[in-house]
This record gives sequence, C-alpha cells and structure tokens, in this order.
Amino acid sequence: MRSSAVLLLGFLALAGCQKSEKKIIAVVPKATSHLFWLSVQAGAMAAGEEYGVQVEWNGAASETDFTRQLQIVDSFISRRVDAMAVAATERKVLLASLDRAAAAGIPVTVFDSGVDGENYMSFLATNNYEAGQLAARSLGRLLDGKGKVAMVMHTPGSGSTMDRERGFTDALAAEFPGIKIVASQFGQSDRSKSMAAAENMLTAHPDLNGMFGSSEPSSVGAALAIKSRNLVGKVHLVAFDSSDGMIEDLRAGVIDAMVVQDPFRMGHDAVKTLVDKLNGQTPPKRIDLSARVVTRADLEKAEVQRLLHPDLKRWVKQ
Repeated sequence: MRSSAVLLLGFLALAGCQKSEKKIIAVVPKATSHLFWLSVQAGAMAAGEEYGVQVEWNGAASETDFTRQLQIVDSFISRRVDAMAVAATERKVLLASLDRAAAAGIPVTVFDSGVDGENYMSFLATNNYEAGQLAARSLGRLLDGKGKVAMVMHTPGSGSTMDRERGFTDALAAEFPGIKIVASQFGQSDRSKSMAAAENMLTAHPDLNGMFGSSEPSSVGAALAIKSRNLVGKVHLVAFDSSDGMIEDLRAGVIDAMVVQDPFRMGHDAVKTLVDKLNGQTPPKRIDLSARVVTRADLEKAEVQRLLHPDLKRWVKQ
C-alpha cells in the first residue's frame, strides 16, 4: 500500500512538471555579432520572460552564411519546437524549410527580412522601403537637391536591405532629380569590404558629394573610407542602423544622419506574435515598424537614447 502511494505521488509530481514545462520558441537571426542582432536578442529574451516561454536563440556568425542558417532552421524543425521566428538571410533559401514547418504545425514569424513565399504566419519588420526613402530625403536636403552620390549596399538577396536601397533610389529619382547615383557596390555585410567598396567609388568619382550605407557594416565602411581620405565635411554620409562607433562618428560630423530601427521591439514583438498564436489568437499577416532619422541634435533625447542603447547586459550573455 505504501509503495503504491509513493508511486502515485511520483506520477502526480511528474505530471505536474510536464504541465509546467514552458513552450519553446526558437529565434533565428541573420547573424549574431552586430549590435543590431544583439538588440533583437535582448528584445526576444525580454519577451520570453514577460510571457513565460523559453526562447532559444541560435544564428550563423555571418549574414552571408546561408547554409548555416538553413541548418539551424531545419534543426529546430526536426526538434519540433513549439514556434519559430526567423530573419531570412536570403529570400529563397528557406522556402522549403518554411513548408516543412507548416506541415509540422510549427507557426513561423518571419522578421526583419522577407522571403519570396507566403507559407508563414506573420511578417514583422521595419518598413524598409519607407526607411530608404527617409535616407534619400535626408541626403537630398544635405545636398540642397543637387550633386553626385554613391551607395554602399549590403548583400545580394537580402530582402530588408534591397528594399531600403530601392526606396532610396526611387525617392531620389522622384523628389531630387538634380541628384544622380553614379556608383553602387556591395559591402557583403563586412566592414572591411564595405570600406574597400567605398574607397573604390571615391577613387572612381573624386567629385562625389554624398554616400548612403544601407546597413551597419556598409555605413561603418563608408565612414572609415571618408575619414581615411580626409573627406569629412566634403562627402555627406547618411548611415543606416547604429553602433557605438557610428554614434561617435555622428557626434564628430563624419556621419550626417542615421536612419535607426527599433531592433529591441522587433525581437520582442516577433516572440509576442508566436505567443499569441500558441494562445489561440490570430496575429496579423504583416506588421510594419517605423524607422526614424537621428541627427547629432537628437542624440540626447530620451527616446533616441532608448533606441541607441538598449539594456543588453540584462538580457544577453556575452
């Protein structure tokens, strides 16, 4: 009789443990090293604590490592995680994996960068086309509507940055016909390669008046090239995203304006859409977040400080 009671208590304890197990939400970024992705991670982890789910974060070291991202996504699907958020490094590579996730009943939120398919639950991202337009208008005003500019692009196939570049190009053509884009090169999500690309364009076009970097590494590379050529104040630079070094370059006048996203909110809200789905709700198919332009005069504003300096130490183990 006593052994039966012990067994019953053990069974009840085990059942209680199983019932209290947290749902697992996998989050797969494009990469793990840049400040932008660390801020996304912080937001995702904050949402995990807020909503009582276990967030598992895993991504490739580089945004150009499409194969590694595919392996990570497929591994999470094989584990049958409860839900997954993924920022696609390339628009087509993950399509078959998204089909498998759907077939397995795993809801997926695609965030930051889109895919050339519809087999996912929600797409949550900055309105990157609009953000590219903001960059064009900032540079257009800096140049008084005339001059020659170049663009340090990110990587081929990256949906988010391609949209920014298209928005930048379209807005300049429509609103600033006196400004011509005379060169554009990819920086391959690498600061050194972006610097080399910017230097190549500065050499080919010594009369260049402005530059646009469509991502953090592109922007850092462009700033390094402008500084190395002693062109601060002569070539106006509009950057995208931020880092500590970029903020210092903004203070120093190397960068004239930064178009800034809210990566903490992006990570948080990507997890929230999946929590909502697991709780029986139906999140919107598309959720747009807005970017904003930050100049040196904005740096001490409280809302800008929050965007530029999220609380990484609390949420991200480094």
